[in-house]
Amino acid sequence: MEGFSFSTDVRIRFAETDAQGIAHHASFVVWLEVARVAHLAERAGGYQLVRERGLEALTTEVRLRYHRAAYFDETLTVWARCVDVRGARFTYEYRIERGTELVADGYTRHATVDRETHRPTRVPSWLADAIATGDSSAR
Repeated sequence: MEGFSFSTDVRIRFAETDAQGIAHHASFVVWLEVARVAHLAERAGGYQLVRERGLEALTTEVRLRYHRAAYFDETLTVWARCVDVRGARFTYEYRIERGTELVADGYTRHATVDRETHRPTRVPSWLADAIATGDSSAR
């Protein structure tokens, strides 16, 4: 996928579908999180390490656009990249595909806060450098 260097696959579980076997719209938000957490695991040592270093990364906004339906037992590829790290904020973009067909796309925005006080804190350089690695438009 052009511009993306990270992806993970998700298999649609029955519990994620409606009575017609179509993936429920809310399941897509979960799949974005699956990809983001996997990206953090690969690039920054995992979300637990972020927490151990005294930070939380709160989701402040989610935007999704649905292009095609997805169905029970299909495997989808979720592409993820960090496209902006600024101050205490960062943004991930996503593309969800079935083969080469675009199923959904969108973004999530996040704020880093001190784990104890929940006050905004600048994204530390070690985290900014890690999540931006290999993503052409980050930073």
